[in-house]
Amino acid sequence: MTAKNLYPLGKVTQIVEDVGMGVAYAHEDLVFLERNAFLLQFTAREDEILVHRNIEVNENELADELGRLREAAKRAGILIGQGCRYRVSEEDKENIRLEFMEEC
Repeated sequence: MTAKNLYPLGKVTQIVEDVGMGVAYAHEDLVFLERNAFLLQFTAREDEILVHRNIEVNENELADELGRLREAAKRAGILIGQGCRYRVSEEDKENIRLEFMEEC
């Protein structure tokens, strides 16, 4: 998106809250969720976000939450695309390191 266009953070926050999750932090095109099981990423399309899955969380445990998130997004007119798996670690006291395990 260009600087003139803003990401629909409010809409995505509402979707996340509708399924009992919460937004912990948003930075540029990334939305970190409270439990850190998923990481959402805006795309160039206003009606699409990618969902990345934390490599440290069991995929089977994520299935129900991901399904509810997809349904809530669909009702709001947002498509959730398949992202990558990722890992978050502490780089130093003020920064985190975000590492994607595969190409998206």
